[in-house]
Amino acid sequence: MARKQTPVIRRPEVRLPPLSPYSGRGLEPDGDYDGLEFRGLDFTGQDGAGARFMDCALTECALDETGLVRARFIDTVLTGIRGVGTSLTEASLRDVEVVDARLGGVQMHGAVLERVVVRGGKIDYLNLRGARLKDVTFEGVVLAEPDFGSAQLDRVEFHNCELRRADFSGVRMKDVDLRGATVLDIARGVERLAGAVISPSQLLDLAPVFAAQIGVRVEGA
Repeated sequence: MARKQTPVIRRPEVRLPPLSPYSGRGLEPDGDYDGLEFRGLDFTGQDGAGARFMDCALTECALDETGLVRARFIDTVLTGIRGVGTSLTEASLRDVEVVDARLGGVQMHGAVLERVVVRGGKIDYLNLRGARLKDVTFEGVVLAEPDFGSAQLDRVEFHNCELRRADFSGVRMKDVDLRGATVLDIARGVERLAGAVISPSQLLDLAPVFAAQIGVRVEGA
């Protein structure tokens, strides 16, 4: 039988035009930001719900408790962003690169991510419940207690990254490649891995979890 080929994940091809420095006073709900560079700005506690960022670069910006509900990011690069409690609920990210982010408690439930790369950095308690991810790559990033509950993952790859205490409860997977995860620690939802591919060594590491799921006790003679 021929070995099934892992589908090639489409990566974002972000080619930013010459950007203009952002000179506004802060984010605005339903704001329209096109071809702008946001560098070293503090958006703590601001409300940018429904805003659209197209052909933008956000670099070293603070996003603590920033409201970006239903915001749209298109052909945009976010580098070195940091924050706790950032709300990206039902946000849309298409052709986006997130590089060296330091985030905690990010709310992305119901979000849509398509052709997105998350590279480097550390994200704690990422909430992706009910989100839809298609052609998404997590690369060299530490994900501590990410929540993928009831999310839909289609062509998602984890490469050279750490998944610690991940929650896959109710998740739907198709063509998900977990083989590149240097740490694969699943707290819940191991029975939802249908549609994913793992390595033989990962299978051995997960064997106790699989056994517990089906009620098998493993004891020495």
